[in-house]
Amino acid sequence: MLGRLILILLQAIIAWFAAPKVASYIHLGRLFDPFVFAVICAIIVFLVGVVAAQVLRDVGQPGSATLSWALVCALIAAAIATWGPSFIPQIGRAPDNALILAGAIIGYLIKR
Repeated sequence: MLGRLILILLQAIIAWFAAPKVASYIHLGRLFDPFVFAVICAIIVFLVGVVAAQVLRDVGQPGSATLSWALVCALIAAAIATWGPSFIPQIGRAPDNALILAGAIIGYLIKR
């Protein structure tokens, strides 16, 4: 249990600082920036999970389905962050990057 908590904290901290730096090199247009950020977050969260599985005891090795779930949930969160505030104004209060990162981590944990 403690290993999974450490894993979640590591994923959140590393992706929070590394994903914007990686995303700054990729520009496909303003509309697609959240979706590119979602893909980058999902990949970073997965890679941290792979490395943490080697170091931490209670954490199992993630598979390709885990990456798929992280990617799908991050893309759903990016769609909500992009088009959601027009339907639900309270969504606009949360930072878009935090919502996307949370989607990637939740997708990773769903499959675990």
